[in-house]
Amino acid sequence: MAPRLPPPPQPNEPDASNNSRLLESVIERLQQQNTTLMEQNATLMQQNQAAMQSLEASRANSETTQRQLMEILAATRGTLGASSSNAAQPTAEWSLESFLQHHPAKFSGKCLPDEADQWLGDIEKIFNAKRCPDANRLAYAEYLLTGEASHWWASARALLMDAQIPITWEVFRRKFYEEYFPDSVRFAKEVEFLQLVQGGMSISEYTNKFKHLVRFNTMATNEEWQCRKFENGLRSDLKVLISSLCIRTFPAMVERAKVLEKNMTEAEKHKKQQQVSRGPIVSRGNVTPRRAPYARPNQPSNASGSQALVPVGRAGQYGNVTCFQCGGPHYRSSCPQLVGVKYCNRCGETDIWKMSVTWVDGQ
Repeated sequence: MAPRLPPPPQPNEPDASNNSRLLESVIERLQQQNTTLMEQNATLMQQNQAAMQSLEASRANSETTQRQLMEILAATRGTLGASSSNAAQPTAEWSLESFLQHHPAKFSGKCLPDEADQWLGDIEKIFNAKRCPDANRLAYAEYLLTGEASHWWASARALLMDAQIPITWEVFRRKFYEEYFPDSVRFAKEVEFLQLVQGGMSISEYTNKFKHLVRFNTMATNEEWQCRKFENGLRSDLKVLISSLCIRTFPAMVERAKVLEKNMTEAEKHKKQQQVSRGPIVSRGNVTPRRAPYARPNQPSNASGSQALVPVGRAGQYGNVTCFQCGGPHYRSSCPQLVGVKYCNRCGETDIWKMSVTWVDGQ
């Protein structure tokens, strides 16, 4: 007997509504899961930001600690270095008292342009040596201004403040030069340097003036150019000697010029002393004997018309006598050349100079 088949399923109308509810339930669960995931994500982001902030704080603390350690180490090294070298002065001193220890000069404005330029250069040397900042430089320079200079800067500062121009050290320096050392004076100094010659100055005076004016020269120069300029300004006698040496270093040229000037001065002095000690000299050929003093004799003329000459000791008179005709030791009126004498009555010599020597010797 064949088995009995199950009865066919009966159609169920509520299945569509069940599927719809099931789908809504699934969607609702998915939304809940999405919301949960978003909340978890937000929480993780907050935790990440907190971790980043904590890490940044830790890094800042580490840098601060490291900087403090470096400062402590530097202070320790400075203390050890100062104790080992017995150096009591700190690296940088910017106080007014420290600046005044160098005895900077006051500036009243009543001076020559060169002196104003020198004053500013002197205080800048102190500033550079003390490594003074620009703000302190301006304050210290204002402290040194007195009298008319102080009134000038007060007026100039007011004008700068009205124009809303920052008042710095460079501004003060520029205004100072415009007032006390203008470009017209600077250009005049440059022209004076280009036209400088030694003239009646000594080498030391000429060198000092040369060094003073060379800083106003605006042309690009080198040491060789300065040597040539110095050489061209020398007197002709020194210039001839210096130019032959071909010196191209300025200190060596100045030193050599001083030595030559000293030697020439000593030689001239020695020459004058010899002339004073020897008296007038008559030169004949290569012979330069000293003249003996003679006096006019009180004897009548000889047969040839000439007057005899006698030594001063015999005539009882003294003096230096020089003939303008022949240079002999007698008066021109008794010159043998004028009266026609060709030989000496005493020795028979025909040379005038030998005759004079014979008369001197009393032969």
